[in-house]
Amino acid sequence: MKKSRPYKKITTGGSPVGPGTGWIALLLLLLAAMAVSAKVGVVHYSWVELWQSSIFWNLRLPRILLAVTVGAALSVCGAAYQAIFRNPLTDPYVLGISSGASLGAAVAILLGLEAWLLGVGACALASGLLTIVVIYRIASIGNRMHTTTLLLTGVCLTFLISALVSFLMVLHQDKMDSIIFWTMGSFASATWTDVALVAPVVLVGTAVVLYHCRDLNLLLAGSEAARSMGVEVERVKKRLLLATTLMVAFCVSATGVIGFVGLVVPHCVRLLLGPDNRRVVPYSIIAGALFLLLSDTLARTVLMPAELPVGSITAIVGAPLFIYLLYKNKKGF
Repeated sequence: MKKSRPYKKITTGGSPVGPGTGWIALLLLLLAAMAVSAKVGVVHYSWVELWQSSIFWNLRLPRILLAVTVGAALSVCGAAYQAIFRNPLTDPYVLGISSGASLGAAVAILLGLEAWLLGVGACALASGLLTIVVIYRIASIGNRMHTTTLLLTGVCLTFLISALVSFLMVLHQDKMDSIIFWTMGSFASATWTDVALVAPVVLVGTAVVLYHCRDLNLLLAGSEAARSMGVEVERVKKRLLLATTLMVAFCVSATGVIGFVGLVVPHCVRLLLGPDNRRVVPYSIIAGALFLLLSDTLARTVLMPAELPVGSITAIVGAPLFIYLLYKNKKGF
């Protein structure tokens, strides 16, 4: 395996770098995994019975589609953030969306809004978006957005809001389990409504990131260097941050906080394929979808009929893989 420095200088000229046959093979593997995931569960069906069952159409299929969509979104956002902030340790939650959404979800759970249509999800979405607006306002100077200030503001607000959520759990210990389970992520309550709300946002946001893959490469060299090469840095950053934060906010509102995907998947892709975002982003789409789908399948089948939070599976499975790849590629850093 070729060992390369993840953030070395990238050549952006010449023909666009396509995803290649490996991407097609990965897509076929994803489709096979979706079929297997639909087949396994507490209730066993033959393939013919599965196609005719309401469990498949109303429970398993929307869950599979939502897991694939969220996995792709988190991975794409992670790849974009790692390029924008020029930091391989950046993940989609670094700006405080997850903590803001967690606060809204905790308040909704304490108020007993679980039974309401989109009650917890709507509150999580609203509070997550509000948190991002506050962070952007603090980090913006005129029409410019300082990425370091943006990052530091997000980290500080994350700690503050997390403390508020912990305080609420201490005051309402009878609801603590529900809040903790939500913050660890789950697809157990996935519905077609969730898919219909999340998928369009993810499709548009992913298209925006794909369109700006070359700009992401140039941003790795720094804002001044990118500007000298014709990139409208502020406009591109705002466009990418808007697209990615909306994707993350909608995903978190539907599934809770699922960690590790946006950090590990794009970084693993970068270690395996090199730093060019014209390859990293397309491969991250499929790899993230596959990784989260397999993690969710394990979460709902390992202890059947009980179910584990999918966030715990992504960490248990992803961390050893990530450490192994780092070890194999340590000479490239």
